[in-house]
Amino acid sequence: MPKISEQFYQDGDKLVHVKQQDYNPALEQAEMMRQNGNAHFGESVCIGVIDAALMGEWLKEAGVKSNDPAAEEVIKRKMLSGEFDKFRVWDGKY
Repeated sequence: MPKISEQFYQDGDKLVHVKQQDYNPALEQAEMMRQNGNAHFGESVCIGVIDAALMGEWLKEAGVKSNDPAAEEVIKRKMLSGEFDKFRVWDGKY
């Protein structure tokens, strides 16, 4: 679960909301699973550890809702990009 910090402040006549999230717990979990070889669960494989808030950001960025069939492709593309490879547990090999 990510650590979330929120701040509200007033800038003139505007109320500004700043929200920050720390995804280190998910990164640490993925790293531990990689090191321990915990990607396989019978016939199932854990591809990666993604926090729901991060997944929501990806879908929002792509303009896709979570129940849209295109959401799976958005998540797959992000997980395969080099930018988010530290969230991956399984490297695609048996």
